[in-house]
Amino acid sequence: MPTSTPVPADQQDVARRLLRSSETLSYDPVEEVDWETPLDTDFHGASPEWSTLYGTAYWDEMTPEQQRELTRHEAASVASTGIWFEMILQQIVLRDFYAKDPTDPNFQWALTEIADECRHSIMFARGAAKLGAPAYRPKRIVVELGRLFKTVAFGESAYAAILVAEEVLDVMQRDWMRDERVAPFVRTISNIHVVEESRHMKFAREETKKRLAGSGWLRRQVDALAVAITSYFIVSSMVNPRVYAEAGLDVDRARREAKANEHHKSMLRSSCAGLMEFLNSAGLLTKASMWFYRRANLV
Repeated sequence: MPTSTPVPADQQDVARRLLRSSETLSYDPVEEVDWETPLDTDFHGASPEWSTLYGTAYWDEMTPEQQRELTRHEAASVASTGIWFEMILQQIVLRDFYAKDPTDPNFQWALTEIADECRHSIMFARGAAKLGAPAYRPKRIVVELGRLFKTVAFGESAYAAILVAEEVLDVMQRDWMRDERVAPFVRTISNIHVVEESRHMKFAREETKKRLAGSGWLRRQVDALAVAITSYFIVSSMVNPRVYAEAGLDVDRARREAKANEHHKSMLRSSCAGLMEFLNSAGLLTKASMWFYRRANLV
């Protein structure tokens, strides 16, 4: 019978550390999040500075109530996009570890990460519902591209794309969880996600570096382009234009001003500084990939 390639000791050590961290510092959203207290509309759903319209003339014209309503819908849209990509992530990781050695700590960590992501998706879904938002989804073409990606993506391109989605949301939610203007239950959700996703991001970085070891120029070019295209669709899908209608705004004007909003572009770029440094060190920032990152306002 064929035998699987032994996993290096250092990779097993990383997985063991992640498993220990999960055992000592994990949360149950059902118990930790205040789901019972009715929504207090005096709070924002996200830090105002992260709104797609913050810093625009339209934002200045909006009443405080409209501003808070908009950030609540934007937070719900980000959560819904997070659910969509976490479902892709779960399928990629499960497929990647299918029929591998269950005694390997990496295998056990992969299942732990999938379990975390399931809880996060339920938490985001309940949070979006409590914010009073409809079911925001990416465009149909993006949903179908995601279906294709989760079916064919493998190796470093899959894990690097996972990392992009997690890093952007991580920086965003670090601001939300500390902001007293944000609804307390959203702050709790953000804190849970930040703490637990830090382990997932470490795993994704390690997997990306491991699988890139010894890869040639052509493979890195293809990987870099695949990651960049995926990143573009993830980031551009975070805020559904429908949020403007739900907040009672002029959708056409809101979309124009959001598209030209230099403040929001700057926030996205700053959130990705560390990520871009990592991708560059891994050889995954190429001329072709940079075009997509610029389109997504990540560089």
